[in-house]
Amino acid sequence: MADAHLRKFYSQSLALLTDFYQVTMSYAYWKAGLDKKESVFHLFFRTLPFNGGYAVAAGLESVVEFLDNFRFDESDIAYLSQLKDTDGNPLFEEAFFDFLAGMRFSCDVDAVPEGTTVFPYEPLIRVKGPLIQCQLLESPLLNLFNFPSLIATKAARICMAAKGDSVLEFGLRRAQGIDGALTASRAAYIGGCDSTSNVLAAKLFGIPVKGTHSHSWVMVFDDELESFTTFAKHMPTSCVFLVDTYNTLKGVEKAIEAAKLLRSEGHEMIGIRLDSGDLADLSIKARNMLDASGFPDARIFASNELDETIISELKRQGAKITVWGVGTNLVTGKDQPALDGVYKLSAIRDPGEHWKYKLKLSEQMKKVSNPGILQVRRFKAKGINIADAIYDINSPLDDEVSIVDPFDSTKEARIKNSEEFEDLLIPIYREGRRVYTLPSLHDIRKRTQEQLSSFPVGVKRFLNPHQYMVGMEKSLYDLKIRLVRNIRSEKAHDYIVP
Repeated sequence: MADAHLRKFYSQSLALLTDFYQVTMSYAYWKAGLDKKESVFHLFFRTLPFNGGYAVAAGLESVVEFLDNFRFDESDIAYLSQLKDTDGNPLFEEAFFDFLAGMRFSCDVDAVPEGTTVFPYEPLIRVKGPLIQCQLLESPLLNLFNFPSLIATKAARICMAAKGDSVLEFGLRRAQGIDGALTASRAAYIGGCDSTSNVLAAKLFGIPVKGTHSHSWVMVFDDELESFTTFAKHMPTSCVFLVDTYNTLKGVEKAIEAAKLLRSEGHEMIGIRLDSGDLADLSIKARNMLDASGFPDARIFASNELDETIISELKRQGAKITVWGVGTNLVTGKDQPALDGVYKLSAIRDPGEHWKYKLKLSEQMKKVSNPGILQVRRFKAKGINIADAIYDINSPLDDEVSIVDPFDSTKEARIKNSEEFEDLLIPIYREGRRVYTLPSLHDIRKRTQEQLSSFPVGVKRFLNPHQYMVGMEKSLYDLKIRLVRNIRSEKAHDYIVP
């Protein structure tokens, strides 16, 4: 069931959550009599984030909630009606407002489920329907998909570095506003984090909530031991003592004293937290102290600007940390603050006519879009994913599928279509009616883990990861090259599907 957090925070319509040129283009389409045309757009990204070997799709639930409520209300029309052109006249005609007010979402939408492992140029959302509706959805779909996918990917990398240790997301205070904090907490859980410190996110999404105490708690008291024993008195089942306010190892000693008092009253200390200094060295020394004092089960939490690289290095150094608290670098995607998702037209037609396949040309091949009505087929062998084929649904795949690297035609693979496979894009809407039941957030998180486990280890490597084979089905690739040549020679700008 959807968490409906968009509606909880925005009482007004979100139809104007779009860039202005979407509205002006839609008006021009309407004026030109193009509003009856049908179109196909695909959302995809071009570059893997964090120099990694994969990405994790997230954000579909918010997309669904947005589309379920997509319509222009009186406040939207009132705002648009006050816009003026450079001569001071109304920018839009009244009849256009009637068109918008009466418009109801009627597109077909297919998308990859959240938690799916994905790669550049693969269509992740496909929208087919009236041109104006498809056009208006460009910016909101990108907004609702790009950021959560970026953070889910970052979380998956951090959790992979932790190698089974618990990872706590606690980036609320550094996140990009309320929206960013909530989106990041949800996406981090999809990526594999066990819990969040964001209480509102925990409430809205059902994510386990965790936390310790801060340095200010210790500083309120004249004595560090008194701060620990007082906390233990009032929170006896939730004691994780932050030990580095003054001197870390002396703090560990005082945490042990407080833990002994706690034990005498029938409770156990959960652990200690390190937030500064040499985390590897301090955790090793703290572990020895805890063990020697009879607290072998006490956990060592660590924080302080952690990311997957630092966690991996601390692991290599033998750090005795068992819970990793990750904030800023996770919720902001600090080393790459944006996913380069785009949304491109690939086909257009008059109702009942043949499709005309389109592509956007560029001097750079990596920015040339793919024509057609696209799907992605993922092939497996013995339970391990071996290659993805991007293909046109109007061109049935042969018994043996030939896929071509779109940037190096000498790289070609042949795969028997009888192999185990999965088509990644699944139906979400048909003619504006939702046909997809949203999974629980916990099931999405589980899908992330299952998906990643089905890829070779090299794809998940942090340094120079193996490039997983994603290719275009050969007839689609040949069509793309033919269209590129035709456009450059000014022969034709589209391909009409027979």
